[in-house]
Amino acid sequence: MDAYPFPTSSVRQDVPLFLQRIYASQQPPPQTPGTPVAPLPLYLPPPALPAVEEDLVPPENFATVSSGVYRSGFPMKKNFRFMETLRLKTVLTLVLEDYPEANLKWCQSQDIQFMQFGIPGNKEPFDNIPEDVICAALVQILDKRNHPILIHCNKGKHRTGCLIGCIRRFQSWSLTSIFDEYRRFSSPKSRAVDQQFIDLFDLHLVWDKILAVGGLSSLPEWGMLTLPRLIGAPMRDNSEMWGL
Repeated sequence: MDAYPFPTSSVRQDVPLFLQRIYASQQPPPQTPGTPVAPLPLYLPPPALPAVEEDLVPPENFATVSSGVYRSGFPMKKNFRFMETLRLKTVLTLVLEDYPEANLKWCQSQDIQFMQFGIPGNKEPFDNIPEDVICAALVQILDKRNHPILIHCNKGKHRTGCLIGCIRRFQSWSLTSIFDEYRRFSSPKSRAVDQQFIDLFDLHLVWDKILAVGGLSSLPEWGMLTLPRLIGAPMRDNSEMWGL
């Protein structure tokens, strides 16, 4: 069979009709004398990129407290994808108000247990901080079966700061380091009453509850964890450290 040469100027009539159409579609448009030829582009534009995934946005004031324990302000819907990366077992809130339905549904969808230890916004006077609620929350936090756990209030400053300060005392932190951390998160509205509460909180209240249920085996593996037999130093006057 004879091959059909590719035409250079016009389509040959002895070529089958379907090939004529193909050849015709491949011919450059006729050029009139003096018509400039459009230059070929130096490069082709890059292909469209796929849609970028939503950024991982941590909640306000988010930070790692210790292995398996995190702190933050109130989680919003935009924070859910970030929180999924933490593989949380527990969300513990210190807010007193009803928890948003969207947050409860998200916890349920992630198989996360929800705990609420409501504390009113910490203002004067000093006795507004409910010691029994702080104690109950600490019992849950000191149970590693609840880890990883996220602790939060509205802003992650004062109520959360008081609770974290008490955790630091269990971890044998110095008061100077505890108060420095508290002020770093609560600035510019650090409260002397919060720091006073942290210093005067009786750790025996928590240990009594833990020992009553034989919970020592579930303690987190934190270095320098203050054991019950080491607690009981005489009361100190730290009013200057509190800022009073």
